Amino acid sequence: MNSLQGKYALITGASQGLGLELAIAFARAGAAGIAIVARNKALLDVARDLIQEVDKQIQVLAIVADVSQAQDIERIVATTLNAFGGHIDILVNNASTIGPEPMPFLLDYPLEDFRNVLNTNLIAPFLLIKKVLPAMIENGGSIINVTSDAGITGYPGWGAYGISKFGLEGLSQTWAAELEESNVRVNWVDPGNMNTAMHRAAEPDEDPTQWANPAYVTSIFVYLASDESKHVNGQRFHAQTEEDEPLSQAA
Repeated sequence: MNSLQGKYALITGASQGLGLELAIAFARAGAAGIAIVARNKALLDVARDLIQEVDKQIQVLAIVADVSQAQDIERIVATTLNAFGGHIDILVNNASTIGPEPMPFLLDYPLEDFRNVLNTNLIAPFLLIKKVLPAMIENGGSIINVTSDAGITGYPGWGAYGISKFGLEGLSQTWAAELEESNVRVNWVDPGNMNTAMHRAAEPDEDPTQWANPAYVTSIFVYLASDESKHVNGQRFHAQTEEDEPLSQAA
């Protein structure tokens, strides 16, 4: 698989869970460089080593940063562009926070927690897209936002997280429409229920073994990152469709 050969990717929230599995899948697909972003340096260092085990030649850039902070976003994009010779071909907005645990109803939601969730899950993707676009416009690129079924249905108790994903769906649609005539495409993926630390924290009473391994939902992301999807813009995908399962299992 060399569908991403020569391409440079930036993935947020990539120290574990889906973000890490996407970085590994992109490495297997031949990406030339991958920038991974997260707040925890120790986890990022481990993630970097796991990615480089796939391909010793791949350039892996580990950036410790908090995407809820605008100044960190400036640094993330500048550092990535500098390391990758001015190229960012793929942006995956995966970083997300669930908010306070256990998740309170809106009536009891602390204002600062609400703002932090929106800053991480909605404002950060807006700013990251805005900052990477100048590098993408000339050569084209793919922007993939990670959404949720909580972004199309308002579930009680999912508070700021669900609201942020509703916003992300609208943000994705608007960016896609505004970039329709460019070489940059914007799509968004609902990965479905996955066995991740964030999902376990959100639903501690559920059985996580019933949820998908994040490694099994990466194929649609690889497709959207590749030139095979150059014609696809403004579309919402669900990673765990029956059609995706065989490809995901093989990824």
